[in-house]
Amino acid sequence: MAQIIVYGHRESLGRRRTALKSAIHGAIMAALEYPADKCFQRFIALDDDDFIHPEDRGTDYTIIEISMFEGRSDDAKRTLIAELFERVDVEAGIAPHSLEITITETPKVNWGIRGANAVDLTLGYTVEV
Repeated sequence: MAQIIVYGHRESLGRRRTALKSAIHGAIMAALEYPADKCFQRFIALDDDDFIHPEDRGTDYTIIEISMFEGRSDDAKRTLIAELFERVDVEAGIAPHSLEITITETPKVNWGIRGANAVDLTLGYTVEV
């Protein structure tokens, strides 16, 4: 399970939402062997006054936060970050300098999904990649 939150300037996200969705989900599928139908993303479009960052990041500055079950290898997480930088640059036109990515992992027992604790679910995909 991976939940993605994308923060960016309102105008920039508005122009790029579809491309970002595709780039992010493509990276998740490639790096984490995720099924195509498991796409969980939220876009938080911020007014300029509400999104404070160094000026050199520009109005394309975007933050991607990924919350997921623990269990992925360091190599899988490194691959995910590399895939995100590449795909977001190519598909959405956001240069790596203007993109930040964070991954937060938690035990399955800390997640409630489809009316059950995630540790008790059969997911249909492998977490340990």
